Amino acid sequence: MENHNLTKSAFATEQHSLFDKISNSTVLKLFVILFLSLLLLIPLAMISDLIQERKTREQSVSDGIALNWGQEQVISGPVIAIPYNEIVQKQAEKSKSPATLEYKQTKWIFILPQSSNISTDISPQHLSRGIYNTVVYNSHILIEGSFNKIDLTKLEIPIEKIDWKGSRLVFGIQDFKGLGKRPSLKWNDLESTFDPDFNNLKLFNQNLVCPIAINPQSESHFKITLDLKGSKSLNFVPLGDQTNIAAKGNWANPSFTGAFLPSKRSVSNSNFSASWEIPSFSRKLPQQWSGDIYPIYIFEKNKSIVTDEVEVPQPTAATAADTKVPSDMLLNSDMITINFLPDVNNYQKTTRVAKYGILIILLTFTSLLFTEIIKKKRIHIIQYVLIGAAMVLFYTLLLALSEHIGFNPAYLIASVATVVLIGSFIKAITKDFKSALLLGSILGTFYVFIYVLMQLRDYSLIAGTIGIFIILAILMRVSTKINWYQFDNNHADQ
Repeated sequence: MENHNLTKSAFATEQHSLFDKISNSTVLKLFVILFLSLLLLIPLAMISDLIQERKTREQSVSDGIALNWGQEQVISGPVIAIPYNEIVQKQAEKSKSPATLEYKQTKWIFILPQSSNISTDISPQHLSRGIYNTVVYNSHILIEGSFNKIDLTKLEIPIEKIDWKGSRLVFGIQDFKGLGKRPSLKWNDLESTFDPDFNNLKLFNQNLVCPIAINPQSESHFKITLDLKGSKSLNFVPLGDQTNIAAKGNWANPSFTGAFLPSKRSVSNSNFSASWEIPSFSRKLPQQWSGDIYPIYIFEKNKSIVTDEVEVPQPTAATAADTKVPSDMLLNSDMITINFLPDVNNYQKTTRVAKYGILIILLTFTSLLFTEIIKKKRIHIIQYVLIGAAMVLFYTLLLALSEHIGFNPAYLIASVATVVLIGSFIKAITKDFKSALLLGSILGTFYVFIYVLMQLRDYSLIAGTIGIFIILAILMRVSTKINWYQFDNNHADQ
């Protein structure tokens, strides 16, 4: 019986010794740390989903503000519309005899301006709802120009069929809610105002119409003045044979996109100015045409591309294929667009920082492993889990703080809090202040490194690659000074 008990005890001791040897193996621990790092990808992915959810919420609130204030505005026109009568023949339905009916149908002559000079003074500002805000603006717009004599020979329409008294000047904007008062028109020497047209002349998304007196044998001059509110972007449709646009405003982050870039621009810390000179060479529309009414343009809400700090709205021509619009219909890509970008997109910056999460975790765990081998202080795998959780929580803390105080202060507070938390935890584990200070300094250096990459923009890739290469070189150098079998040998000696 005693021999049986001794044998059982010896087996248990041997099994326990084997378990301790495996659990204390540096190689095994390295694989466990790698596996733990992969597991931490799950909460990192959840944090990325949370950032996207908050970003979607911000976009929803921003759209709500724009709906009440005034949406992205499109300034288009003016266009002269002259009605004429056309006799249309149509065979009678449900008739035994081949009778043909004739009736009058009203069609239109459309004429674009010879010259159009647009000047606008824009005052963007932030409008908040709760913790979210969007960029809105007030603008004062002046449009002056002229129409040439009307060449009826090109239209091939008999003069007697033209209703000159029914002539209209049609001017379009995207959202009537942005109008503070009726736009005024000076046509030659006559003063007048525009009225909305919801049924007849649907050339633009929302149409303003004013009756005008036409003399086909002489030039006509116009001057349109309006005050317009909008949000995010202001767009112009260049319809003149020569269109000149001059824009200025008190905003430090304008983005100029669309069919043409400004010929001149100036952007300072608080103001911008830009000007365009646009001939009609690439315009899809002729100078004048006749026939039925159809929209001149279709405006699609701008899709964004990601830059280092902000999302820059970009025009797209995808709508033409999706909705089968006429080939001569103008799209976003045919317009001149001024986007009013926010100073900083907190969600985009937080997303970029979160993409470096797994790199920070791996480097920190590697530094921890080197520290415990050099200092001969074992750190339990559970403690690795807690340190990894603290580094993952950094991104949630950054997201929450940035919504209230901005990205830069939030990054500073979240990184300092994380470094202090992990450093104090290492101090409690190792009872060594120098080890805690060393690990805290390494982690702080990693956070500073990521922040610097965020600021470099165009050079972030090369700077990041060189930085990681240097870190890897340092780790490789340190690893040559370590006896990787010391724990196993110490355990064997015991």
